[in-house]
Amino acid sequence: MSASRRRILAGVLTLTTALALSACSDVGGGTEADGDTLTMMVPLFGTAPDPQGEIHQAVEKLTGKKLSISWTPNAEYNEKVNVVLASDSIPDVMVIQDNKGPSFVQAAKAGAFWDLTDKLDKYPNLKPKSEQAWINSKTDGRNYGVYRVRPLLRSAVVLRKDWLDKLGLEPPKTTEDLYEIAKAFTERDPDGNGEKDTYGLILPKWPGTNFAASSPYNVIDVWFGTPNNVGMRDGKLVPEFDVPEFWEAQKYIKRFIDEGLVNPDWATLDTGRWNDPFVQGKGGIIIDVNVRAGELFDEFKELDRETYHEKVAMAGNLSLPDGRKFSYPFTGFNGIVAISKQRVRTEEQLDDVLRTLDRLAAKEGAILLNNGIEGRNFRVEDGYAVKINDQDPAVKVINNDVDFAFIQLGMTSSVGVAGDAYEWMRPSEAEKEWLEQRDELMNLDLQTAVHDPSLPVISQTAVERGATLNPIPTDARVKYLAGELTEEQFRAEIKRWYDSGGTQILAELQAGIAKIGG
Repeated sequence: MSASRRRILAGVLTLTTALALSACSDVGGGTEADGDTLTMMVPLFGTAPDPQGEIHQAVEKLTGKKLSISWTPNAEYNEKVNVVLASDSIPDVMVIQDNKGPSFVQAAKAGAFWDLTDKLDKYPNLKPKSEQAWINSKTDGRNYGVYRVRPLLRSAVVLRKDWLDKLGLEPPKTTEDLYEIAKAFTERDPDGNGEKDTYGLILPKWPGTNFAASSPYNVIDVWFGTPNNVGMRDGKLVPEFDVPEFWEAQKYIKRFIDEGLVNPDWATLDTGRWNDPFVQGKGGIIIDVNVRAGELFDEFKELDRETYHEKVAMAGNLSLPDGRKFSYPFTGFNGIVAISKQRVRTEEQLDDVLRTLDRLAAKEGAILLNNGIEGRNFRVEDGYAVKINDQDPAVKVINNDVDFAFIQLGMTSSVGVAGDAYEWMRPSEAEKEWLEQRDELMNLDLQTAVHDPSLPVISQTAVERGATLNPIPTDARVKYLAGELTEEQFRAEIKRWYDSGGTQILAELQAGIAKIGG
């Protein structure tokens, strides 16, 4: 989320974009909402659902509305949103993935969307479930939509369980435990092939240029006591990379790299191939989101259904050896569902739309959007959803519509936050135990979470100059860890960041935080 807040809206509308604008003029239309039909724009990850399909029809029945949905492929969604925001064709309801970006901020401040900050109390299913996520989802201090819930705490350490078992090791509890495990995975032949061909920690090249990007590096920084992106120290807002604890964290990471306890291609490994060394038996530790453990269970399952459940273990955020613990949280949301003032013009119309969204966010709606139709494509067993009739071509369509389309309208349930929907059952006891452990660790680590106080506010300097400023500390960190910069040279790069606009960014963020009472 931090990265998207600081992106610059690149370029201006070209002729191609202008043509796209006219092509999408039917998304919402400039006319007033008609009350019987709800126009929507929603990201799409699979095949667009048929308006006559079972899920679409079921959602219409639940809401009492005809739904005219513009399903837009996710790869081009933000670009299409920018075009729509610049037009007179904003639909009644839009999923906004980047509500911190300049295009949406400008539109919201210009009055294009309803400010819902003080309007959700009478809609029980839309009221924020998490005060922290509600704060994090603000756009420059205001809530211009209902946030789409995601886990507020999902950082974790995933390990090769079979390697731990062979070496007689337990999952780590402290940062020093993690180092010792990484050393053992590198030096003690955990796969038993008699060769020194494994390593401990798998680090990837993190995509994007923003420093605070929810990477393993940021997670480790916070473990050592740094701010999460920015934080207050002695009454002054300071960045993650300019506190004493940051240098302790870098020395810790560099120890892994210098001693050969990480993958040799750590500076270039694409995150899309992050699982590969783990599954291929080359590396044994990943610091990422807890749902990655589920991905790895699935990948091992494809290779060997008899032993896959023996391969994955998980730990939560780690304490320092002296017992202090700082956990890395996420934002708790993934975009918002915003309501247009262009078509929804009166308080009465707004109430009608919010009541419709409230039905979608209720238990029945959450189950429909996340699981489907009970008895048709799933049944409930021991409190979990189990897919049924999945060889029926019609049911395959239902599953596609749920898994890749309508789930994007979910405001109270998602992967990692089942909410009122059902968690999908996993077949092995190891996976069921992992699901229970995931929730236990999330609740435990939330107690020591270090939240980013700048999430609700916007720095105009960051918007305008972030693309130039953000890479300065990010590139310097990689070069320092690779041994290409000394600590003194790294500190010089940090000073360059301050002098080039970083000081102004911090001042603007601190003023914004003070304004909203943070």
